[in-house]
Parts: sequence; C-alpha cells; structure tokens
Amino acid sequence: MKKIQMVDLQSQYSKIKDVVDPSIKEVMDSAAFINGPKVHQFQKNLEDYLGAKHVIPCANGTDALQIAMMGLELKPGDEVITADFTFAATVEVIALLQLTPVLVDVDPITFNIDVDAIKKAITPKTKAIVPVHLFGLAANMDEIMDLAKQHNLYVIEDNAQGIGANYTSKDGSKIKTGVIGDVASTSFFPSKNLGCYGDGGAIFTNDNDLAHTIRGIVNHGMYKRYHHDVVGVNSRLDSIQAAVLDAKLPHLDTYNDTRRNTARKYNNAFKEHEKITIPSGRSECDGICNTCDCHVFHQYTLNLKDVDRDALVAHLNEKSIPCGVYYPIPLHNQKAYTDNRYNEADFTVTNELVKSVISLPMHTELDDEQIDFITSTVLNFINSNS
Repeated sequence: MKKIQMVDLQSQYSKIKDVVDPSIKEVMDSAAFINGPKVHQFQKNLEDYLGAKHVIPCANGTDALQIAMMGLELKPGDEVITADFTFAATVEVIALLQLTPVLVDVDPITFNIDVDAIKKAITPKTKAIVPVHLFGLAANMDEIMDLAKQHNLYVIEDNAQGIGANYTSKDGSKIKTGVIGDVASTSFFPSKNLGCYGDGGAIFTNDNDLAHTIRGIVNHGMYKRYHHDVVGVNSRLDSIQAAVLDAKLPHLDTYNDTRRNTARKYNNAFKEHEKITIPSGRSECDGICNTCDCHVFHQYTLNLKDVDRDALVAHLNEKSIPCGVYYPIPLHNQKAYTDNRYNEADFTVTNELVKSVISLPMHTELDDEQIDFITSTVLNFINSNS
C-alpha cells in the first residue's frame, strides 16, 4: 500500500503533468509574469464554468474576502454576521476592516451557518451575512437570500471550500455556489479542490458596478496607471499560478466526482455505527444520493459520539494515517475575537463539534486499499474502546 497522505498533490500532478508543464513554460517564455495572457484566459474560462459575469483573480482567498467587503463600501462599526465554526480568515478580514464581527452557531447536520441564529443576530447595524460553504457543502442559500432581501443586507459567499458545488434552489434550478449572493470569494490554496501551486484567490460577482470597483481595488485603486480612484491593495494572481489553474479547471468536475465517490465508500463503512454520524448532502438528504452535487467534499468530516476523539487522532497518527481536526477552538473563544456580547448558550452546536469532529484523508488519489485500511483502523479503535 502506498503512503497515505491527507492531500496527495504529487500523484495528481503526475497525471496532468503533460498539460501543466507546457502551460507554465509558455509563461516563462513570454516573461508575462504579472497580469499576463494566462491570467485573462483563466479568468474567462472560470467565468464560463461558474456562469458568473465577473471573476476577478487576486493573490489569495483571504484577500478575496477582504476585497469583496471593501468593494461593498462597508463602514467601520457595521455588523457582519458569519459562522462561529469555520477557519479564522472569515472573521479576520471583518476585524481588519474595523467592521464588527457577529458570530453565530451552525446547523448540527450540515455544519453550515444556522439561519435561525442569523435571524436572532440581526440588528439595525447589520449590513452583511457571510455564509461559508463549509467542507464543500452548499449552505442554505434560499433562506439566507430571502432573509437578506427582507432586511436589505449584502450576502458575501465564502466559497473557499466549495468551488464546483451546485446549489439546488427551492424552484428546482441549479446554480454554482459563489454566484448566488452579491459577491463571493474563493481560495486556490494548493489543497483546495481547485488549487494552484502557490497562493491564489478570486472574487466572483454578477454586479457590473461592483466588479468595476473591485478591479480597481486589487490593483492599488488604479484603472489608469498612476491614477488612484479608490483606496486599493496590491493583490494579483500571478501568471504561473493562473497557468496551473487553467490546466486543472477542465478536471474540476471529475475531481469533485472522485471526492464524492470516496465519501460514499467511507460512508458505507461507517453508516451502521451508532457512535459515528457520517456526512451527507443537504440536511434533508439521507446519505449521498447518486445525483448529489451540492457537496464537493473538500473535507470528509465525521462527528463522533462517546468517543475519545483526541485518542483516536493519536492512534491514527501511530498507524501513519493523517487526519485533521477542523476546528478545535470556536472562533468566539479565540483570544483575538472574544467579545462580552457572546453568550456560551448561543453556541451549543459549535461547542460540541469542536470536541467531536475528525476529518479523514480526502483527495482525488485515494485508492480502495487505503480507504479500507483507514476505515478499518477507525472502526477497530472505536469498537475496542467502547
């Protein structure tokens, strides 16, 4: 059995090397390293894939989220509601812009932001909601968009983990995550479902005026050289990373299908165990249906009951099986983001999840032998420690 990795980028690269290498060489030969033809080509191809009017590439996913908020001209003190159970970058940029982060609890099944918790958190100062498509599962965008419309709020999708997922709306139509709200951000960090070989990110929007503003922000506020019309930053996707991403984009749906198939195999092994809650698609789903495309499984995350999670982590590491705990500390308990406004009783789900979740290896190169070894090791530990 080959070595198990949390993410196996080397094996993935070996399969597309004949496309990636010439694409990178083209950039090297042209020396168009910044804002070159490859960036524009990737931008157009991603717009076509997503069905988005505008894709604005930038340097990384955190920048993308910050720039999206800057483009909406949110003001210091404006409140922005987001999930307590997610990576810190989501709340980090809110604080950096001197906005007021408002953290709320998540749904116990999907791990995505709880719409009822959003409703309770809205005040006259609320200006935006940031749903995170956590672990690759589309958040409940119908209800979030209805709520935003009712209260005249912006919706900023954090699509860093969900690129390629389809959201099936209540009218039966399908739309890609990232083009539902007013604006969205994504990350092309190497381990993402669509990842480059360095840092990279992008902003998506169907709003022409907002897209124009954002294009200025990413380039020092310039639309014309040395004419600074808005306050901007320096955040550009370099041409080499764009070349890699453009080579990988045609494979994204296949990558996501492979992840879903791997998740099904995991689920089949764990589904009968009373101490393991397996991930599914939408909260109304039972498992992962054959046509499921609302979840792209950036992570495969189990929720354990009456299991010593940290002991299981140690056991897996002893068996050379990598795993992850996403996330071990709620954001409202992080030193940088503590606030007297928060009441522990409002975070019952998050406070349990941080003690009970574990993410297993998930990538496009896992084979059946590895999956069998991973699942049997997990089950043997839980059964022997019951």
